[in-house]
Amino acid sequence: MTSTAALVWPALAICLSIITFLALRAPQKYVILKRFGFARGSDRPSTPIIEKQPLSKPLASYTSDLVTAFPPSQREQLRELLPKLSRAQQEILGNLSFTQATFEPSLLRLEEDYNNADNSKYVYSGFSIREIKALGDFPDYSTLSGVPMPNPYPDFDIDRAKPRPYRPLRWPYHQTMSLTKLEPDWWIELESTYKERITQRKDLYAKHGPAVLQWLPGSELACKELMEMAIQFICARYPKYFVLSEDSLWLENKILGVSANIREKHPLLIILDHIPEDFAITLRDPDTGYYVFHAGIICSSLGWNLGTKIGLKLHEIHGPVPDYKQKMQFSMDRFFSKMTTNKPIQRGSWGPEVDQPLYMPPGDPHESYRHTQDQNITRSRLHLRVDWQTLRRLPLSGSIVFNFKALFTPIEEFRDEAYVPSLLLKVLRHGKENLKEYKNIWHTEHVLIPALEEFETEQKELGLMEKDWDVRTLDESPWFPQWEKKWRMQQGF
Repeated sequence: MTSTAALVWPALAICLSIITFLALRAPQKYVILKRFGFARGSDRPSTPIIEKQPLSKPLASYTSDLVTAFPPSQREQLRELLPKLSRAQQEILGNLSFTQATFEPSLLRLEEDYNNADNSKYVYSGFSIREIKALGDFPDYSTLSGVPMPNPYPDFDIDRAKPRPYRPLRWPYHQTMSLTKLEPDWWIELESTYKERITQRKDLYAKHGPAVLQWLPGSELACKELMEMAIQFICARYPKYFVLSEDSLWLENKILGVSANIREKHPLLIILDHIPEDFAITLRDPDTGYYVFHAGIICSSLGWNLGTKIGLKLHEIHGPVPDYKQKMQFSMDRFFSKMTTNKPIQRGSWGPEVDQPLYMPPGDPHESYRHTQDQNITRSRLHLRVDWQTLRRLPLSGSIVFNFKALFTPIEEFRDEAYVPSLLLKVLRHGKENLKEYKNIWHTEHVLIPALEEFETEQKELGLMEKDWDVRTLDESPWFPQWEKKWRMQQGF
């Protein structure tokens, strides 16, 4: 994550990647897909590429399109859930008939709390308040969303666990596809810094309050839904460490040695206490069709804070971005309006950092490192920060949630990672100046480039890479050859 807003880079990446790729002729698409391992007949990477999205309509229909555009409904999933529900729930659900003529005039307003709304009203996902209340707490979100629950991870050891070694480095930068489908097992990835990060994030909230965690009226359903989905996930993925009581009231966290009543605090505070991940929740304004940043926890931003962005529409958040209004706004708004629940996406953002700054609001003392090439900075203090990001729509509220986690890798780790030093060197030497400025690379180059040159020379001498290798995005992206072997050896399972 760089010094601009946490939502800016994923938004631009989504729009640019999809629009640029879809604008190509079929033969050009095939060449690019084949080159990067996505064409039929080639070995597919571990993380599958995102499917292409439909092209947008002309700008002339922009305003009316947004007002009338609703996400694909998951209402049919109710019929699949029906046999699993109690008789009382089935009776409350009653007739599952639905008409657009009834739905649109009955939409919940942006700041309206579903708890106090009439049962005949609807949220923009297509579910009525009656239906949402009938489903109760912790419904089967896997069925509702179409995203499978994660597989249990029985060998997982929180004290030894390392994050997967994400290296989302690409070259040529403008010709590669960086968006991938969510791997259901890895939506929320825990590792050995868990206790440290939970403590750090709670301290940040105690110090900064609404600058890092805030919710606006109307976000009640989305916040509850996100908390329940996250708890369902960690209990299914890490059953050794997290257990939800039969009455869905208590969460036992065996890592921290606590049991929490999850109805005694706001859902975002429960997430803060147990999940070291940042979340930004956007809701659709029924009057305009625009998505609005309405609630979230952002403890890992550099150069900004949540308090300055909460309540803004997407295009208002992206206001400082050059040409966003002219070239990007329409496509981004359309992407959000049509995004489905069953196709969440992921990507990685990266940047070199001195030490491991997690949260750096404007004026933070750590900012001073970015204004000079400090000759006292040693190689051991340099890290690659990777923010591994997910964008997904929640099935009941219809909200779109952006979440990410900051991961720090010492530069020294690249020494034995084939091709990684060469890829990073290519970006540093030949990347566009605006890209390098965006990533705040300059303040580390005087130490980073010599280190990478040394690693590159060693790899060529040891045969880890070809001496005449033509630098390009790796087939294993966002990783590198033999990444899993190294990762498993480092954590021991």
